[in-house]
Amino acid sequence: MFKTATRHGQVWGVAIMCVALFFGMAGYGLAADCPNRGNLDVRYCDADGDLVADAPMDKSQLLDPDTLIFSYTPVEDPSVYENVFTEFMDYLAAKTGKKVKWYGAESYAAQVEAMRSGRLHVAGISTGPTVFGVNLAGYVPVAIMGKDDGTFGYKLQLITYKDSDIKELKDLKGRNIAHVTPSSNSGNQAPRALFTAKGVEPDKDYKVTYSGKHDNSIMGVANKDYDAAPVASSVLERMVQKGVVNMDDLRVIWESSLFPTTSYGYVNNLDPALAAKVKEAFLTFDWKGTGLEKEFGKQADRFIPITFKEHWVDIRTIQEVNGTIYSQEALEGLKVKKKKKKKK
Repeated sequence: MFKTATRHGQVWGVAIMCVALFFGMAGYGLAADCPNRGNLDVRYCDADGDLVADAPMDKSQLLDPDTLIFSYTPVEDPSVYENVFTEFMDYLAAKTGKKVKWYGAESYAAQVEAMRSGRLHVAGISTGPTVFGVNLAGYVPVAIMGKDDGTFGYKLQLITYKDSDIKELKDLKGRNIAHVTPSSNSGNQAPRALFTAKGVEPDKDYKVTYSGKHDNSIMGVANKDYDAAPVASSVLERMVQKGVVNMDDLRVIWESSLFPTTSYGYVNNLDPALAAKVKEAFLTFDWKGTGLEKEFGKQADRFIPITFKEHWVDIRTIQEVNGTIYSQEALEGLKVKKKKKKKK
C-alpha cells in the first residue's frame, strides 16, 4: 500500500506530496501570515512557540480519517513490531472509535515522508529522526516509553568485537566504522558531535559506512564486517535478551550520558478532538500482559508525557553542532541504499 516500487508509483508519490504542500501552505499561511516558524517547513506555523507545528487555522485542512495509520520506527525488522503493538493498536481503536492499521516503514525517511504526505497519522519515531519529523512533517511528539518514577532514556554505546585491538576512541583512526543512517542520533548525529569533541572526527579520522539500521551495525560488528559501531544501548539490550547476539562476542569501549528514546505522537493536522484521544490512548494504555511489556518491559513499563521543546533540547543541540538542515533535500539524504543480495 505504501511502497512505490515502480517509476509510475514514484511519480504519483511526488504528485501527492506536491498537492499536500500546496494545500498545506494554503491552510497555514505563508511567512507573512505566520508570527513564528523557527525551523519548521514553510507549510507549518508555530505561533505558540512550543517548537512544533500548530493545528491548521483553516478547519477544512483538519483530518478526521475513518482509519488511523500507525507506524513504529524501523530500528530493526518492521514486521517484528506489528505483533508487539497489536494490543496498543486495538486500544487506540477503542479510544478513538477508528480503525487502526499498521504501516511497516522500511527507513526513517520513509516514515517522515509518509507523515508529510498525509499517509501516516500516528507514529513512534526514533530519537534523531523525531526532529526531522517535527520540522518536515508536522509531527507532534507527546509521549515516550518510561517507568513509573518518570525515568527514561538510552545511551550511545560504541561497540567492537571481543578480540579487537580497539580499546578507546583514538583507536578508531583508520578503521571502518558502521554508522546507522544520517539522521540517527546515537548511530550518527551524536557520534559526529561527541567524538569530534574528543579528537576523533568521523569521515576524516575513520571511514564511515552506513549500515541502515542499528541491528545491522550490531550484527556487522559481531561478524567482524565492521571494526566498531556507535549504537543505541536499548537496541543492543533487546538483541541480547532475544539471543540474536551474545555480549560475550562484543565489548563496549565508550558510552554517553542518557538520551530520550523513541517519541510517540501524531500529525499536527489531526482534528484536535481526535488528537487528544490519541494522546490519551498512549498515556492510559496498560502494558501488563501485552507485547509491549514482553518486548520493552526491562527498559520501561508505560508511556509517559513529554514535550519536544523540553525533552529534545540536547538532540537539537547535537544536530545544530553538526550543521543539520531540515529540508526536502536533507530528507532524501536520510535514505541508505540497500545492498543487493547476491544470488546463490
